[in-house]
Amino acid sequence: MTSNTTKYVAIEWAQGWHDFWRGDIGEWIITRGLRIVMLILGAMLVARFINWAAQRITRRIDAEYRESDQLVRSESTKHRQAVASVISWVSIAVLFVVVIVEITDIIAIPVGSLVAPAAVLGAALGFGAQRIVQDLLAGFFIITEKQYGFGDLVALTVAGIAAPAEGTVEDVTLRVTKLRSSEGEVFTIPNGQIVKTVNLSKDWARAVVDIPVPSAADLNKVNDLLHEVCDHAMDDPQMSALLLDAPQLMGVESIELDTVNLRMVARTLPGKQFEVGRRLRILVIRALRRAGIVAPGESIPTVNALPRSGETTSGPESPEQGSDK
Repeated sequence: MTSNTTKYVAIEWAQGWHDFWRGDIGEWIITRGLRIVMLILGAMLVARFINWAAQRITRRIDAEYRESDQLVRSESTKHRQAVASVISWVSIAVLFVVVIVEITDIIAIPVGSLVAPAAVLGAALGFGAQRIVQDLLAGFFIITEKQYGFGDLVALTVAGIAAPAEGTVEDVTLRVTKLRSSEGEVFTIPNGQIVKTVNLSKDWARAVVDIPVPSAADLNKVNDLLHEVCDHAMDDPQMSALLLDAPQLMGVESIELDTVNLRMVARTLPGKQFEVGRRLRILVIRALRRAGIVAPGESIPTVNALPRSGETTSGPESPEQGSDK
């Protein structure tokens, strides 16, 4: 009796399952639902492939720079990395738009009935998404005009913020720019909010060193010392690899109450001006110290000889001692 009941239940369940797939819902799942699922899965796989390909291209471009003897990335390398990031982002966006259009076609949504809602939605997006459109247009011109690229050292003036955002460009898309500061912080800045761009590593850079000298010092002697520093700067192997030409002494930059400021400049590889500036300051301070020229308020340390055993120090001879001799 139990076995017959079990068979009867199984037959009913199988018949119900068969009727379900033969019904409207089952037929819709087989004919349209399955296509929608396949489209979504295919779009996700293609998007992952686009990201993988973009990262592979970016790593290959970066590997070419690291394996070469170049100290800085070339402008073409920076631009290619930025373009690869933008192309991957745009490709994924276009892919999902195409998938959405295909899904609406499979569902058989009448396009004519969507005209009025689309107009209202477009007007709402036009007012609400102005910032996004502004970011996209600004990012497009940043990429096409080659204002900056991956690895550039930039200072970006952002609307509404007084202090500029300074750092190394880590990523550039049509909508945002990501910077990493010297403290390791990451800034994400919408491209439409960038008011002014200062690229500190475009083609070449310049190290500027201001040297305060006491106004009582002999400027001719100081000029000779600084000219020697400029002439021998290229002898330093660390400096010569970063300099494009020998440093130059520009002369007196400003005059203050106790000091005279002289300026030294040097053309360097892109982004290496700070390293060269630090090294030049060390050479300048060393040369001035050796010559006994110090800033106001400082003193040259002196070393007095210790008296030998049996010797005593005394002041100048008295008149009586001189007469006895």
